[in-house]
Amino acid sequence: MADLYQPVFEVTRGRIVESIHFGAAAVVDSGGRLLAWLGDPKGITFLRSSAKPFQALPFIEHGGDQAFHLTSKEVALLCGSHDGTDEHVEVVKAIQAKVGVQESDLLCGSHPLSHMPTVEAMRARGEVPSPNRHNCSGKHTGMLAAARMHGLPIADYVNPDHPVQQAILQTLAEMCSLPLGQVEVGIDGCSAPNFAVPLYNAALGFARLCDPRNLQAERAAACRRITQSMMANPFMVAGQGRFDTRLMEVCSGRIVVKGGAEGYMLLGMLPGALGAESPGVGIAFKISDGDLSIRKANGETYNRVRPAVALEILRQMGYISDKELETLAADFGPLKPVTNWRKLVVGVARPAFTLQRAAPPA
Repeated sequence: MADLYQPVFEVTRGRIVESIHFGAAAVVDSGGRLLAWLGDPKGITFLRSSAKPFQALPFIEHGGDQAFHLTSKEVALLCGSHDGTDEHVEVVKAIQAKVGVQESDLLCGSHPLSHMPTVEAMRARGEVPSPNRHNCSGKHTGMLAAARMHGLPIADYVNPDHPVQQAILQTLAEMCSLPLGQVEVGIDGCSAPNFAVPLYNAALGFARLCDPRNLQAERAAACRRITQSMMANPFMVAGQGRFDTRLMEVCSGRIVVKGGAEGYMLLGMLPGALGAESPGVGIAFKISDGDLSIRKANGETYNRVRPAVALEILRQMGYISDKELETLAADFGPLKPVTNWRKLVVGVARPAFTLQRAAPPA
């Protein structure tokens, strides 16, 4: 464990470092070159919800979006971890109506929401959380759609042996350039299969998702459909003010981002974003303690480590401008003051790492 993770983020009080978070990262281009890393880039960990674009890929690759006439907003929601707002639920219901499934078919369960305006509105209506408001309802609706499209049973679509899940596993392994047997499979919080792969391979897979020029035509077109839909509809990927949404809004058309539970995140740079001939780049990182959510006084929650670490990696790699960083700074850092309940500044929260960089090619 000590070899896998290194210090990435620290919180001070006065002149003392009070808390330290550890993590690991890999930065890989679409050709497979490891550009930079922190800790062990071969460390294996679960992608959690960062896997959602890969989980949507075989459905889109086989023409599912065309078969059911899905909009780019609906495709983005298939890949998202949404807030469960009324707007998100309307899009989920629209997909279900096109596919011919309903909320009761979802096997994701339900969970409390963290978007307080929605929580308050639901409380006023006497409404309780339901599967359509689950942050994974788009992903699950996409899996049901894939089953419907292929004439497969939908009753147990999350079973790892179900053909829909087998297709997802095969696709993810191919995108990440791993033999199928080297992808560890576990069950996610939403009951669907999830996957653990080395950080290097996850970053490579995301780089290829963003820059699919060397993939076969149908898969390349599906990759572009997914990334373009996510960037065009960042609200569907997360929600108002959330990091994934804000980063794609501010860095419009250049960066794709998808966070996951337990401190995981994938980011991708589009080809040409760093210059006319630049390849796509994928970034995978994991915060070892899971970067558990912190609740604000107003009841909303946030993660203090992942956004700051993501911005610091982008800054160190030269992938984000000073103006873009300034726009995001107040909400996400990477350096933020620590205040007490009287709003007095008592310390600072800041990244605490320098990426190791590969030597430039000869």
